[in-house]
Amino acid sequence: MPDIIQLLPDHLANQIAAGEVIQRPASAVKELLENAIDAGASSIHLVLKDAGKELIQVVDNGKGMSAIDARMSFERHATSKIKKIEDLFEIRTKGFRGEALASIAAVAQVVLKTKQTGDALGTLIEIEASSVTKQEPVACAEGTSFSIKNLFYNVPARRHFLKSNTTELKHVLDEFIRIAMAHPDIAFKFTHNNVEQFNLPVGNLKQRVLALIGNNIDRHLVPVEEQTDLLNITGFIGKPEAANRTRGNQYFFINNRFIKNAYLNHAVNSAFEGLIAKDAFPLYVLFLEIDPRKVDVNVHPTKQEVKFDDDKMMYAYLQAAIKYALNKFNVAPSIDFTLDPEIQHLSALQMPQTQARQAATSGYLFDKFSKGGQAHFIDKQEDRAAWKQQQKTFFPDMPSLGIPESIIPDERPVQAALMSTEVLDDVGYKAIIQWNDYLITTMKSGVVILHQKRALERIIYEKLASSLENKRHVSQQLLFPITVNFAPADALILEEILSDLFLLGYDIKPDTAHSFLIQGTPTDIPLGYETEVLEAIIEQLKHESDMVQNTKQLAIIKTMSKRMAIPRTMQKEQAQALIDELFACDQPQYAPDGSLIFRILHKESIESLL
Repeated sequence: MPDIIQLLPDHLANQIAAGEVIQRPASAVKELLENAIDAGASSIHLVLKDAGKELIQVVDNGKGMSAIDARMSFERHATSKIKKIEDLFEIRTKGFRGEALASIAAVAQVVLKTKQTGDALGTLIEIEASSVTKQEPVACAEGTSFSIKNLFYNVPARRHFLKSNTTELKHVLDEFIRIAMAHPDIAFKFTHNNVEQFNLPVGNLKQRVLALIGNNIDRHLVPVEEQTDLLNITGFIGKPEAANRTRGNQYFFINNRFIKNAYLNHAVNSAFEGLIAKDAFPLYVLFLEIDPRKVDVNVHPTKQEVKFDDDKMMYAYLQAAIKYALNKFNVAPSIDFTLDPEIQHLSALQMPQTQARQAATSGYLFDKFSKGGQAHFIDKQEDRAAWKQQQKTFFPDMPSLGIPESIIPDERPVQAALMSTEVLDDVGYKAIIQWNDYLITTMKSGVVILHQKRALERIIYEKLASSLENKRHVSQQLLFPITVNFAPADALILEEILSDLFLLGYDIKPDTAHSFLIQGTPTDIPLGYETEVLEAIIEQLKHESDMVQNTKQLAIIKTMSKRMAIPRTMQKEQAQALIDELFACDQPQYAPDGSLIFRILHKESIESLL
């Protein structure tokens, strides 16, 4: 049998290596920006065409390279950062592996212009598929300019799997924001398709954070600054009200290098426990400065995964620093949320924690930031005179019918379809009472308790779904249009869904690169919520940009219905109209998120409690 093992040609080996280092345009952008920073640049300009598929250009005013270094920079494992193994454990530069440029050159057409300070001429190098096609002196500015054209032109399968321009540009923005945020002492400019996305002057960290994330978070930022014998922690956290439903605005930096670390993220989340909803994520931009010998950044080619000598100590220091910052700026709560003040004195009442009730009260609407007990039924043998006195506390204006939260339905299985039919067939409501977010009405066979907000969500959801299905635009035009500004990544998402929002009642026109003009809104949107609903939609879609169109539309109308459904005090006629409108829906028993909207308390169930 002949020998079959052989060395791969350099260009093929480089293409294979590029698959791990350069996965999409954003990967190349990250490597080139980091090279510019390592070169000592004080100004960096990123230029893209078609989200980087056609062109990625990074121009810096760093120290530049000699002709020999310029040629060597494209060789595999050629680097100026390390010379011996010990250097690997004292790394403070962004790059050190010597893989990036070789990987880029293997899958793109590259043009490099570079000139050192004081040199009369610079060097021009052109490379295609790892082969140098031209090298000659050139007149150019001091510093370095990398132009990457037609990424993956020679690997059609890789190019085919690139996403839409919007998605790829979003990934580029993510990398740009992370790098620019870590270096407020460097001026950055970002241009896409001849439209300026960012122009960031040199400034302090807070100015850079606001420029990248948005000025609307200014009032929510809490500074963090702690020095310990192990590490120094600086940066900002957001107040609880700035928490989001996604992890979009969470940034960790180790020695000015962006990292992803679930363990440290848990430390921050645990410091916010009890301050934000369980399904919310706090905002933070945190810089951890640590001895390079105590952290290993050579775990993955992207260098976003690291290992620490002492993970537990890092966790403890970080958690303590966040808690201290929250307390120092009076963000942590100073009152006990265990029980509502109105029922503190009703210690005799303890609500049974059935499995169904725990599920019903574990969601966002019911989260009161505590794990304390709830009210409970009075035992049949207990003194009923006490209950009559307590009834006045709950229902002072409702002598005829008082049904507190403590009365819950029979836990026997009931088919929702039968429930809605029963309510519709059982005509002749005797009373409608509003209690907090609930509507309570009587019927011949018992009592119906209906969640007002969820009912509104269902009604709005089906109206919006009908507008999408029928492609019917119904909008209320604003007398004074509203101008709204978004972060660049958010503006991209909004621009992509403008046609969907138009069918749902929004009339929005792009104004400048990141600002839009709201000229009309959906008819059911509450006054003052025009911008908040848009922000909620963007937040929902921020990490789901690859969804298919139908799924994206459903996510939009679910978010809109949740934000537009605002419970309010109702007259009896308004409450009756809401109930009638709910039971005209196709699915009246469930809210869009699957939560139960109403429950029937049968006469027998009520009698068994008394």
